[in-house]
Amino acid sequence: MQTWYHIIPKNTGLSSYVWIIFCLLPFFFIFRSSSVTEILVGIGMTLMFFLSYRLSFISNSGLVYLWVSIEMAISLIMTMLFGYIYFSLFLAFFIGNIHHKGGFLSLYIVHLTTTIAAITIVLFTQNESLFPQLPFIIISIIGVILLPFTIRYRNKQHKLEGQLQDANERISQLMVLEERERIARDLHDTLGHKLSLIGLKSDLAGKLVSVKPDTAINEIHDIRQTARTALKEVREMVSNMRGAKLEDEITRVQQIIEAAEMEFQFEGNTTLSNTPLLVENVLSMCLKEAATNIVKHSGASKCNVLIEQSETEVHIQIKDDGIGIPDETQSYQGHGLQGMRERLEFVNGNLEIISENGTTLNIRVPNVIQQTEQEESV
Repeated sequence: MQTWYHIIPKNTGLSSYVWIIFCLLPFFFIFRSSSVTEILVGIGMTLMFFLSYRLSFISNSGLVYLWVSIEMAISLIMTMLFGYIYFSLFLAFFIGNIHHKGGFLSLYIVHLTTTIAAITIVLFTQNESLFPQLPFIIISIIGVILLPFTIRYRNKQHKLEGQLQDANERISQLMVLEERERIARDLHDTLGHKLSLIGLKSDLAGKLVSVKPDTAINEIHDIRQTARTALKEVREMVSNMRGAKLEDEITRVQQIIEAAEMEFQFEGNTTLSNTPLLVENVLSMCLKEAATNIVKHSGASKCNVLIEQSETEVHIQIKDDGIGIPDETQSYQGHGLQGMRERLEFVNGNLEIISENGTTLNIRVPNVIQQTEQEESV
């Protein structure tokens, strides 16, 4: 069983104040009795119930069923003696937290059967004590029927969400390892051969410098040209590492959205003309941040991405059908929107946020004409 530090059940859809009322309510039923003995018995059973209830959450699987049996017996006695049936809701919540399917079904059937039987007996024998609270009794029976399955399925959902998060983190780690291996291969292919060639030609030039000076000079020229070629290839490789292409980013965004069980739709073209790598890199980072926000915060079921380029600007629209952003000002820091604004301002872009029927982000960056790079002078 999971570690439990509170008597009041959590994640049941009911407010904590309702459960506090259920914790205090048995004493009201007990003190209605005129017998001091019954009052003492009722208080003792109430305290024993909450003690057993806590122990059932922190005990191992063997003792769990013992404590649940004691709780069921106390719940039945409280129903028969005082007409207090609401301990059955605590039991229903706990049964929903039992992982073993056989144990869950067995306790569910026993608890439901005994609760209905005890209520029926009391209604026929002491209808004056239960009849005034008949609507609450019906609600409690519905809770006994539905609450265990609700809690069980909610726990499964949380477990699957945790497994999905672990899987995503593992995928991220594998992607980092794969990228490192790719960089190592590229460095080896780019520099390994040329550095070996430079070393061989340097040794050869050193041997020929006193014997055949002209040949040695040619070898030195070859060394210089090889070094320039290697430098150019390294610069290109580093530039590709630093730059994120929209075409690659939109594929990753689609994988993230669909992994979160959302529908993904894309319109437009990821191939941009006359757009510097820096601008495309900024747009890719903003698109990635927006997709992360949708998965983490929106609660949406659908995500639409539009990329279009006009004569004056590049426009990216990211739209979801989630809960929106209730307080735009306070959400900038928490959702990373301020960081997106700062990146876009660096390339003279802007971010527009529309929180209506979900959230719509409009990213606009003006077009610039790339100047033809001049060749470096030797």
